[in-house]
Amino acid sequence: MSVQQVVVFRGFTNPVDPRPAELHAWAYAPDSVSLQALPPDWDLLVANDRLIDTLFDLALDQACPARRFALHCVYIYAADGIRTGFKAHPRKKLRKLVELAEEEGDELMNTWAHNTRMLMARQELFDYHEWCEGGLVRSGRRL
Repeated sequence: MSVQQVVVFRGFTNPVDPRPAELHAWAYAPDSVSLQALPPDWDLLVANDRLIDTLFDLALDQACPARRFALHCVYIYAADGIRTGFKAHPRKKLRKLVELAEEEGDELMNTWAHNTRMLMARQELFDYHEWCEGGLVRSGRRL
């Protein structure tokens, strides 16, 4: 989505379990609620099957103010699925997202897809700081 969004964020009904539309609205007005005001480890809470499509769309959108946060959550989702042997998240879903990132994504999303494929092939590449605390998002490096 490259067109600038006009979105009104009215708050989360339940910040621990936000609705996709609420997360989307917040992402385009992220200053309306600071991450410090949200529950601890909010990134870990929202990186789930119900919100992954929303997070992935936000991570694809170069104009999204919360894009880096969404990308960070997509990294968490991938690592969680792979590390649990796809008990936490379906393999088919993750593969679909990787393919979509390769087809439609920019360099950041292509790097995520590459890193996810690398982790699928070699789980010993998992490092909590890199995958779950934003290290790979900040560095932008390929494994």
